[in-house]
Amino acid sequence: MKLESKVPSGPIEKSWDKHRFDLKLVNPANKRKFKVLVVGTGLAGSSAAASCAELGYQVESFCIQDSPRRAHSIAAQGGINAAKNYPNDGDSVWRLFYDTIKGGDFRAREANVYRLAQVSNAIIDQCVAQGVPFAREYGGTLSNRSFGGAQVSRTFYARGQTGQQLLLGAYSALMRQVGAGAVKLHARSEMLDLVVVDGAARGVITRDLVTGRIERHWGDAVLLCTGGYGNVFYLSTNAGACNVTATWRAHKRGAAFANPCYTQIHPTCVPVAGDHQSKLTLMSESLRNDGRVWVPKKKGDARKPQDIPEDERDYYLERKYPAFGNLVPRDIASRAAKQMADDGRGVGKTGLSVYLDFKDAIARIGLDKVKEKYGNLFDMYRHITDENPYEQPMRIYPAVHYTMGGLWVDYNLMTTIPGLFCLGEANFSDHGANRLGASALMQGLADGYFVLPYTLGGYLAGAKLPKVTADHAAFAQAENDVVMRTRALLGTGGKKAPAAFHRDLGRVMWDNVGMGRNAKGLREALSKIPEIRDAFWKGVSVVGDAADFNQTLERAGRVADFLEFGELLAKDALAREESCGGHFREEHQTPDGEAKRDDEKFAHVAAWEYNGEGKEPTRHVEPLTFDNVHIAQRNYA
Repeated sequence: MKLESKVPSGPIEKSWDKHRFDLKLVNPANKRKFKVLVVGTGLAGSSAAASCAELGYQVESFCIQDSPRRAHSIAAQGGINAAKNYPNDGDSVWRLFYDTIKGGDFRAREANVYRLAQVSNAIIDQCVAQGVPFAREYGGTLSNRSFGGAQVSRTFYARGQTGQQLLLGAYSALMRQVGAGAVKLHARSEMLDLVVVDGAARGVITRDLVTGRIERHWGDAVLLCTGGYGNVFYLSTNAGACNVTATWRAHKRGAAFANPCYTQIHPTCVPVAGDHQSKLTLMSESLRNDGRVWVPKKKGDARKPQDIPEDERDYYLERKYPAFGNLVPRDIASRAAKQMADDGRGVGKTGLSVYLDFKDAIARIGLDKVKEKYGNLFDMYRHITDENPYEQPMRIYPAVHYTMGGLWVDYNLMTTIPGLFCLGEANFSDHGANRLGASALMQGLADGYFVLPYTLGGYLAGAKLPKVTADHAAFAQAENDVVMRTRALLGTGGKKAPAAFHRDLGRVMWDNVGMGRNAKGLREALSKIPEIRDAFWKGVSVVGDAADFNQTLERAGRVADFLEFGELLAKDALAREESCGGHFREEHQTPDGEAKRDDEKFAHVAAWEYNGEGKEPTRHVEPLTFDNVHIAQRNYA
């Protein structure tokens, strides 16, 4: 396996423009001869499908939910970054590029990140044209707010519903093409395998989640836009349906999986309340604009927060990182919160939370203004906790949120399988070891609207693809593999629900591969995960049958993939002997307890190759070079 990044040569400011010009084109009359399969309908999937159809390609879109509007992009709250510099506070494409590289702890590919910053402004124009109701100033101009990891205000937002509003814009563009007959939409359809013919991706095998029917779909290129794998930890801010199946099955067909241990811990989540929970709830990072994070100075202080005087409070982010204060990047804020809890100064019944206090903001800008900016978030918090955050501080704690790892892709967003492209959170490319807030929405729309339409054409114009239909032997083999796996799940005859094994896996992952990692714990995880996997295949209960609506079967298949993928994630974490981003190896820290990178040995992307059932995967390396940003220890003080 060769990892050829295909990054253009020359000045980084001109690379994308030059690359677009150098890519081969498919003339308009020929575009209708090509069929493109797009799996996933979040921001990346909807924007890519709509753009490809607008260009004239035949497009088939696959949605695991009952409607594209229910894709997990809808859950994003706080905003989307762009280098418009409307506040005139010193922002630029270069600063957005720098902040993103630095925020990712110098573990991202420079060229991809610069391109992301470069097209960011066009995303805002596109979304405004679609009618996305961004917040506006009194005079009608678009409003910006601050986000973690930046000292400028560059985040565009629609209250705490930015993801929903952006998805509605992309969904509208997609459904326009569905209505025009340019896109064939397959709702409630789950991809269960990738079909590779003569070394190129030529189709997918899906299961209709309502009828249970296994279906073959052929195409000239496949786009995976299926999101992240955060649910490998069981408890995360992801929707219950979020899974690793599509990318994991593609990995087993030959696509390298890059940096699987890079998972983001979000610092601003509603704390765990008990074992009854199946997911966690995110409170937008935008709350850290006006909310102040603190804990009592005294260990074990059980007083109500309003009874603790100012001089007995530790506003620890403001104390430790005065330049950024409460707006340090997510990994810094998450680790700091864990340190407070480990020190015995966590709050709440479990001691696993810290306060996010709006008392000063309400006094400064008024209750009505706070409600205008954050009202829906406060309402959500109140419904979940039965506590009024206008009268007492919120309690927050870090939780698994986003995944920076994913299928390895080159500059064209193509995986190591020709014809298989990967967009958005499902790929590894832009965020390094830590995603800055408000950049996931930016990447999804950048990939779908402004990158893939060019690079897909470059591939199709140059590829010599033989005519393939769903009758090809490779489709029959892939379908048979899916059927046999389904039969195996139905035939276990066990007594435990899939969720029980998922919970067991999640506990191992969080305890040993979560915010704090060490070699002993990682090896322990690598011994426990196979045990859970063996127990799953012997003892899982999957009732019903395959030829029907069967949510237990759906869940079991996804848990089975998590049980395989979780082992690779732990292997990757063990191999990376450094602390970077949110991935704190306890053996590698500064005297002050901060993360300590090893740039000499680990300034690279780790991409894993699947070698078959029961065989050790191969770890490949793509070196990262930093010609435009000086690699240095991160400092937010």
